[in-house]
Parts: sequence; structure tokens; C-alpha cells
Amino acid sequence: MVLKVEEEEKERIDKYLAKHLDYSRSLIAKMLEDEFILVNGKKIKANYVVKENDEISIKDGYVEEIDIKPENIPINIIYEDNDIIIVNKESGMVVHPGSGNFSGTLVNALMYYTNNLSDINGEVRPGVVHRIDKDTSGIMIVAKNNKAHEVLADMLSKHEINREYVALLKGEFMHDTATIDAPIGRDKTDRKKMTVTADGSKKAITHLKVLERYKGYTLVRLSLETGRTHQIRVHMNYIGYPIYNDPVYTSSSASEFGQFLHSASIDFVHPITKQSLHFDCELPETFKNFLDTLEKK
Repeated sequence: MVLKVEEEEKERIDKYLAKHLDYSRSLIAKMLEDEFILVNGKKIKANYVVKENDEISIKDGYVEEIDIKPENIPINIIYEDNDIIIVNKESGMVVHPGSGNFSGTLVNALMYYTNNLSDINGEVRPGVVHRIDKDTSGIMIVAKNNKAHEVLADMLSKHEINREYVALLKGEFMHDTATIDAPIGRDKTDRKKMTVTADGSKKAITHLKVLERYKGYTLVRLSLETGRTHQIRVHMNYIGYPIYNDPVYTSSSASEFGQFLHSASIDFVHPITKQSLHFDCELPETFKNFLDTLEKK
């Protein structure tokens, strides 16, 4: 595997790779020492600071590679055929192992459910074409073979898969529609967060439509032209209407359910049959029950 650093990160390689490989920093340090990881063909130490255009090569077969186990965890499958699975992921479930979460993930559940998962993304992310945040619920596509995965990944890169989300915002948004065009990059003061910034950022566009107004809240439907990390959460916070119950991007305390953000629908052409597909997914009960407590405007 070869990773190319696409922007100036100013980050140690062990921290940088821990985010991209889902290995612990201690494991990465051992792999660096044993020359299973090289930068521009050379051995480096764990405190090396990655630079733009660095090429990081990771050799296969390290003896301490993470061993992911199948686990009998219920998953909500709303569609399945020979090539793909459409999953309704519950809020609170991590998509794939990493950063200390090596069990209880959607991948552990999928590995128990079926032996047919693509392996393009390696042993840690079998079948995972795209992911959504731990506390974001709703629709995800899983690839059962490499051909389907390759086509879906290409469609994603070309923005040919239309995903729409429903979110509950804090505050009463006054416009019926809006487009947020603001570049997103990593927050320099908190590396776990993203932010709107001109420094080392990428273009990000989110479209918003109001579904319902409540006293103190606004229910919206969102579609993305780009797919940046935490894009909706960052953009909503940026315009002053953060997603309700977001534990990262609001200063308010959040319940265990996490942000009220739901991947509600998806439209795409089947990667093999070329049939046009559309799937909808209802809001989680916790989300719906909270809406029922609100006063409509």
C-alpha cells in the first residue's frame, strides 16, 4: 500500500498513520523500526513530520497486524443482492475497527453475517465503500465483491451517488433554502476536529432545505456536492446553527445518542446491473421521539 500526503499536515507520521491506517501509534512505531513503513523509500522515526507529496509505503504481512473477529451483532439490512448490501446503521455503532475500537463495529457484524465482502480496503475495512460517523445513523452501501467496490468507489469520486441527510439544528433558521460553500480543513488546535479554513483546506459545498420549524430548532434536509470529513457538522456549526446534541461541534453537553444527523436516502446506479436504485430510511426512534416533544412554529 502507498499513501501520498496530499496537503501540508505538520503532523508526526505515527499520529498521521494512526488516523489513516487504524493501527495504534505503538504498532506503527514498531513497523517503522522494522522498516515495514518507509517514506520516500527511506527508513524514518516515529517523530518524523510528514510533508506534502511524501510517499508512504506500507508493506503487507506485519506479524502484529490487527486480527478482526466476526461478531454476532444484529444489523438492519434493508436490501441485499449478489453484489451489494444496503445497511441502516444505528447511531452509536462505529463503522470499522481502529483507534482502540476493535470489536462491536459494523465490520465485525458484517463478517459474521457473510463471507462475501470486498477486500480492496484490506482486512480492517472489508466491504466498506464509504463510512458515516459513529453517531450518525442511516444508509450505507457495502460491497460484496471487488468489482462492485471498484465501480462504487469510482462513482463516489465522480459524485454520481446522491446521498441526502436529515438533521435537527439548534436555532430557528429563517431561510427556506441555503447553499454553504466554505472550504474545510483540519482544526489546528484540535486534530480530531475539522473546521472552515483557507489553510490546507479542500472545497466543500452543502445544500440545505428546511423541512419543519420548531420553537428553538429547525429540521432540515441536506445534500452534499463534496464529501469532506464531518462536512455537514462543520458547515452547520459555521453558519451558527449546529446540529443538536453534537458532542464535538457544540459547547452544550450531549447525550449518548450523539448528533441528530441521519443518512436518510440514497440514489445510485447499481454497479453491476446498471439498474437505477433508490432507498429511504426512517429516522431512529430517539430522533422521532424528540421531535414529538417540540413545539411547531
